[in-house]
Amino acid sequence: MTDFFHPKLQNVEALEPGRLRTSWSTGEVLDVDVRHVLRKAPFLEVLLDPQVFAKVHIADWGHSIEWFDTELGADNVYAWAKEQAGQVSHEMFDGWMYRSGLSLSSAAEALGISRRMVSYYRTAQKPIPRAIWLACLGWEATRPLPATLPRGLPTAREYALAHA
Repeated sequence: MTDFFHPKLQNVEALEPGRLRTSWSTGEVLDVDVRHVLRKAPFLEVLLDPQVFAKVHIADWGHSIEWFDTELGADNVYAWAKEQAGQVSHEMFDGWMYRSGLSLSSAAEALGISRRMVSYYRTAQKPIPRAIWLACLGWEATRPLPATLPRGLPTAREYALAHA
């Protein structure tokens, strides 16, 4: 995890095998289901054993949660928890920038916000407002040319041709 990720994990507790309650330096307390991650790799499924899962703790320096020699990065856990709570995560925002081929500057121009704010959203230093995420989705759907704003949404045919 980079130094740019600011929400710090302060506490983690096992609720049941595969579910965690996490507390963050932002004051947020977020529950997260990590079963989908643990079931992806056979060597991680052992963590779903109730006695093993209950031994979860914050790793040294607070950058991950761990069980013995297995760990999950705090930035990933934070993103999964935000998404499962119906919020926009920094990983979703970063994915939008990547899919759209946008730099910090071009994303700022596309959204009509400062480059610094784009950086804050991308690194989870600030929560992403719903209106910004909706603007991201709208921008992705219309793919406007630089320095223009779309006058409407593309037709289904135009959208299909643009994304073929």
